[in-house]
Amino acid sequence: MSEFISSTERQNGIVDLLTRQGRLSVAEIVEQFEISEATARRDLEFLAEQGRLQRVHGGALSLKQAPPELPILQREQEQMGFKHRIGLKAAALVSDGETVFLGSGTTVLEVARNLRSRRGLTVITNSLPVMNTFAGLSEINVIALGGMLRDSELSFIGHITEQALAEVRADKVIIGVHAISVESGLTNDYLPETMTDRAILKAGREVVVVADHTKVNAVATAFLAPLTSIHTFVTDAETPEDFLAALHEAGIGVHLS
Repeated sequence: MSEFISSTERQNGIVDLLTRQGRLSVAEIVEQFEISEATARRDLEFLAEQGRLQRVHGGALSLKQAPPELPILQREQEQMGFKHRIGLKAAALVSDGETVFLGSGTTVLEVARNLRSRRGLTVITNSLPVMNTFAGLSEINVIALGGMLRDSELSFIGHITEQALAEVRADKVIIGVHAISVESGLTNDYLPETMTDRAILKAGREVVVVADHTKVNAVATAFLAPLTSIHTFVTDAETPEDFLAALHEAGIGVHLS
């Protein structure tokens, strides 16, 4: 087969086959496309660099395309058990007296609900539901960042929010993400929010990402940051072991709920 197709056609064929099967080994590619192991590995490395697959030991995994994100009020019941346990685990990483930034989204909201009993905590947030979660609690100081309200997420984004973020610093930043993969890093599906999210990542000494297994090995439209921009990942036990191993190799702490 390799004598009759170009390298581009062969690489497209590898991606098509991977999409159908979900996983391919180097040996399968060698047999299917009648090429050497060295050529198969070069093809996989090239396709991984292009963000078209996830390279793993001995082969590759398909990258699923993350579906469009529904409004927060519709997402609240999705994967609820996983989100509750992730929220509990992530909240345990926060100590009394710390300053923590909490982003928007349903998983971070679960973190917030598990922090209500903390003492001397300062919470910085651009999320309206998070603000409401801590309203009226005398032991928690809330710094609310304004800006342009994104109705579907009930969060504030844009230039005003980013200016406010430049004036604050947190011990920890805890954020959710629409999709995360080794090659493509952190991605979201709403381009206007990207610059605000990047400013959030810069606001803390430690970046903690909370996401259930459905967000893993997926890619969304807007690139946010490389995987190495985070320090800790909190997820559930159904997250693929290959992905967790890649995080460990990159020096990223992993906590399973």
